[in-house]
Amino acid sequence: MITARNTNTPVKIGLFGIGLDTYWEQFEGLENRLRGYIDTVSKKISNCGAEVVNLGLIDNAQKAFEAGSRFKREDVELIFLYVTTYALSSTVLPVVKKAKVPVIVLNLAPGAAIDYTTFNQSGNRTAMTGEWLAYCSACPVPEIANVFKRSHIPFHQITGMLDNDPQVWQEVEEWVAAAKVADTMYNNTLGVMGNYYGGMLDIYSDLTLQCATFGGHIEIIEVDELSGIRGEVSAVEVNTKLAAIKQLFDVQPDCADDELERAAKTAVALDKLVVKYNLGSLAYYHKGSGNAVNEDTMSSVILGTSLLTAHHVPVAGEYEIKNAQAMKIMDSFGAGGSFTEYYAMDFNADVVLMGHDGPCHPAIAEGKIKVKPLQVYHGKVGSGLSVEMSVKHGPVTLLSVVETVDNKIMLLMAEAKSVPGPILEIGNTNSRYKFPIGARGFVEAWNSHGPAHHCAIGNGHIASKIQKLGSLLGLECIRVC
Repeated sequence: MITARNTNTPVKIGLFGIGLDTYWEQFEGLENRLRGYIDTVSKKISNCGAEVVNLGLIDNAQKAFEAGSRFKREDVELIFLYVTTYALSSTVLPVVKKAKVPVIVLNLAPGAAIDYTTFNQSGNRTAMTGEWLAYCSACPVPEIANVFKRSHIPFHQITGMLDNDPQVWQEVEEWVAAAKVADTMYNNTLGVMGNYYGGMLDIYSDLTLQCATFGGHIEIIEVDELSGIRGEVSAVEVNTKLAAIKQLFDVQPDCADDELERAAKTAVALDKLVVKYNLGSLAYYHKGSGNAVNEDTMSSVILGTSLLTAHHVPVAGEYEIKNAQAMKIMDSFGAGGSFTEYYAMDFNADVVLMGHDGPCHPAIAEGKIKVKPLQVYHGKVGSGLSVEMSVKHGPVTLLSVVETVDNKIMLLMAEAKSVPGPILEIGNTNSRYKFPIGARGFVEAWNSHGPAHHCAIGNGHIASKIQKLGSLLGLECIRVC
């Protein structure tokens, strides 16, 4: 099965610690102790799935210049600056200024507190000072922050302990995950096939703005090309795809064999199109009227696009490019990312029903997805097979990539729960969501920020990760709940 590029490739993360070389001759063992702390941090970052470029202890300005050049050559996505003890800001600025990537300041003490009794009973004031300096990571952080602010260098902080501090390492893991997603988006090829659904003014996107914000490449694809590929698909390929469809989906008894074959044929063609252009995501829509071949193709895409979505090539209908980007972000965080919009409100249960026609995300479904025949695709040309699913019950996150009035990208988020209950059994994705601010509160808060009417939804509460991605990309992030 098709799988998108680099989903398992470690992201390259820079790490350096800072110290003051004057101390090493004054305080025996301090330098080696601090280098050991840096190695501990390096191992823990590696455990988050990163390739760590560890430059060790930078303790003078000359080493700082060399470190900045090394990080630039290594093309790191993010730098962790571990403040081990007091150090001059001149050992920091050349590194970060040259590397020109986001920096996270790790203000981590080796323990919860100094053992004051043992410390004060030592009697050796030189040794006591050396011990204090090993706990002195907080001391230079204001100095570093001052220099970063005056140099217009954005930075973020994590304050805590080197060991036995889960909050610290959860934060580190989220920054690494965000850096990996930023790298995935930068290298992603988004296919856009067909044309906009006429009249949906909210979904029209600025492709240059999308590339300028997230990176990546946008490949413009004609529906004719997919139809041409489809015309050359073999019977063997169709049969293989049919087996995959029947294994993944709960195909209902009223699905005709010829409709299943039609969908399988298109699914094979979609796989070939993804390979040809190295697509990592896709947005599509095509009315199809007036051209029987294209109508046959585009009215049979739902199973194939759902299969792609399940294998890290998320597909958005209605040519919703912004939402294809949101779905790719969610999928890259391992949360899924299904195409959705408001369907109805249930004031009795205080939930919002949300779903969409077209592709689903099988990896985040509650149970097996049903395949049903539809005699009409509402608002669209043709008929054929469709999918019906609910998102897995439990915590979920909604994400919208919003193009703002001032020609910028904003990330809009909400956390909720997918809850059991009756859905609309109309052959579409359909779920019930309960929000901590209530259905009325959510709808009004979400709408107030002016997103398009589509959004992506995924498993888990991951707003904090998305906010970190926004920080890495310099984007405004709004969380409504």
